[in-house]
Amino acid sequence: MSEEVAAPEKGPNPWAQAIAALVVVGALGGALFVFQKNDAKAADKPAACSPDDADQKAAAAAKAAHRISGTQLCTALNRADLPTLLGTPRERALTAYGSDSSIGTDGGKDIPTPGATVRLDTYTVQLSRSYDHTPIAGMADLLTEAQAQTVAGHPAVLYSTQTIAFRFDLGGGKSETAPGGIARALIVAPDAKDRGGSYELTVWRQDRMRPDDTALLRIAQLVLPTVPGWTTAA
Repeated sequence: MSEEVAAPEKGPNPWAQAIAALVVVGALGGALFVFQKNDAKAADKPAACSPDDADQKAAAAAKAAHRISGTQLCTALNRADLPTLLGTPRERALTAYGSDSSIGTDGGKDIPTPGATVRLDTYTVQLSRSYDHTPIAGMADLLTEAQAQTVAGHPAVLYSTQTIAFRFDLGGGKSETAPGGIARALIVAPDAKDRGGSYELTVWRQDRMRPDDTALLRIAQLVLPTVPGWTTAA
């Protein structure tokens, strides 16, 4: 018996590449944990963002530092109408979890990169936050199929990225990686003045078909303004 999980591989932006490595590892670890945790749940109930002791400690540390936590991102993303927004109203969240990680810089400073993942039968959706000082302006020149967008008055860039398929043997055999399908991602500035940092919303399909941009933009317009700390454009 084998299981396959896909995670997005970022484009040429150096920050995106560094974050991608953590997102892939974090997504796999979280997915394995949630699969086991939700096995005992009733099959007709959608997965919930239920923090454990480590999540609660991370959330407390993030709050003290005036940052958002992975659990908060998960709560914002895992809304009841997410399947409908994706165009699959009869589906439900199979797994939902947040993670709190960071990336190191050459100067020895860690940049927090909390994230959340919600997986349905057809789609997987990720939402992450980066606290770096890189503005959105100029990113369109570095990413594939990039298009400038505006989300709730905030500058944004829509682009494509390749997913990596991870196939692992649940019986204890070796895991394998291979190119997956196309994911569509949206990088959004946390404020209308684009003063650095970003949110990133990424959507990909389990069947490797190209995701619907309309659905991605619709989710961004509704989800991001509900994230704690989101700045409403004047």
